Amino acid sequence: MFEIFKQKTKKNILALGTSFVLSACTVGPNFEPDHMKLPENWKEHKATPEEIERTNKEMISWWSLFHDPLLDQLVKRAVEGNYNLQIAGQRILAAKAMRDRYTAEWYPQGEVVTSGGVDRFSTSLGNWPIAGYPSTYPFMAYGPNVTWQLDVFGRIRREVEAQEDVIGQNIEARRSVMVTILAELASDYMLLRSTQLQLKIADDNIRVAQDNVNLVSKLYQKGVGNTLQIAQANSELHAQLGAREPLKTRISQVTHAIDVLLGQMPGTSEDMLKIAGPMPVVPELPATLPTIVVANRPDIRQAERRYAEAMARIGVAVSNMYPNFTLPLSFQPQFSAFHQFFNASSFFWQFILSISTPIMQGGKLTAEVQSAQAEAEATRLAYRQTILTAFKEVEDAFAAWNDDEEREKFLRRSSEDSQLASDRAKKLYKAGLTGYLEVLTTQRTALSAQNAHVLSRLERLQDAVRLYSALGAGWRGIALTSTELPINTTEQNILAKAFTQ
Repeated sequence: MFEIFKQKTKKNILALGTSFVLSACTVGPNFEPDHMKLPENWKEHKATPEEIERTNKEMISWWSLFHDPLLDQLVKRAVEGNYNLQIAGQRILAAKAMRDRYTAEWYPQGEVVTSGGVDRFSTSLGNWPIAGYPSTYPFMAYGPNVTWQLDVFGRIRREVEAQEDVIGQNIEARRSVMVTILAELASDYMLLRSTQLQLKIADDNIRVAQDNVNLVSKLYQKGVGNTLQIAQANSELHAQLGAREPLKTRISQVTHAIDVLLGQMPGTSEDMLKIAGPMPVVPELPATLPTIVVANRPDIRQAERRYAEAMARIGVAVSNMYPNFTLPLSFQPQFSAFHQFFNASSFFWQFILSISTPIMQGGKLTAEVQSAQAEAEATRLAYRQTILTAFKEVEDAFAAWNDDEEREKFLRRSSEDSQLASDRAKKLYKAGLTGYLEVLTTQRTALSAQNAHVLSRLERLQDAVRLYSALGAGWRGIALTSTELPINTTEQNILAKAFTQ
């Protein structure tokens, strides 16, 4: 009779648990993307369909548009060796592992318990000792304990959903790191080439200044010049020599920065990078639409994933207000002597449905829901702010591109005209038709104009880098690195091959 009752009880509990699982519902709001009204075109540049098609192809490997093989090589090495990029990859692995940890809560959780020792009861109670029962006795027990939490109201589902969004955030964070690294590397490389060109201009001006010293000295020996002109020529030569040193320092510092971006010790690539080369060419103006930028920029995509995670956290907070259903299963033989090890009377087991319902929490659970709702609204607003910031960066980059293009044209003409004026002043001085002060003035003007032109060319190159970075270019086409932790979990536990932990 008792066995029949036990079998019916187990069937009823199983049926009750199954019905709860089948009727389970997920509480809390579901995530819906926030739709922000976007302009149809950029204010600074209205893109044509042809430009959009071209740019979409170029954004995958935009650095190749500068037609510099060394820059292409540096990008490849940075993608493979940059430590910040590897750190971001490990955070993705960590987030995926946490997702698996929350997913495991869907399944029964079991452990094997073994205990033994001596129990002693208090003998100071009024009715103790009871005849035939000693106050101390040996105790041993072993067996599995299994707990299965039924996800009736979706708490576990919401936790897993939130962690999936955390994975998405870490993926987008790695892509943001990729965009930043590419922009820094390209910008440093442009600075290196422009500084090397400035150093060449400085060397040319030192030779000119030395020629002037020689010329003034010869004229003085012929009785045409004077000591003032010799002093002025020497002063200009020493000034040119002094201006060269900061340029050498900047070249060293930039090469060190590039090495760090490549994930290697500063100075490793110094011999290769210090070989002067031509400045890269400025590519065509990239153009796209606002909607494409929203879909492409990693920071915007990451902000959206934060919003999705916050919405899932609301569901977790709401589910805590509902009953919690648990199926505990215990099977533990308990005995005092080894000869009772397999006796039927030693076996103890328990299989019940446990339901815990919060009733008196003093407003704690309601406050948690309200906090989660406020946090979700904050992340939604942060998502919108991220879009505004991104659009500002793109519009600024378009404006700088157009303005710096015109500025570079004017400064190029200024450099050419000032060099012509310097050459003419030197010829007139040799002929005795003008003073040495005119020669110095025109040479200084020519040097200043040449440096200004080089800096304007650098600004145009960096405008291109900034615009591609603002468009979120560079991460598409580069797969996520597949890295593994150095610890092999199967070697840490002899039971790992038999049980998944």
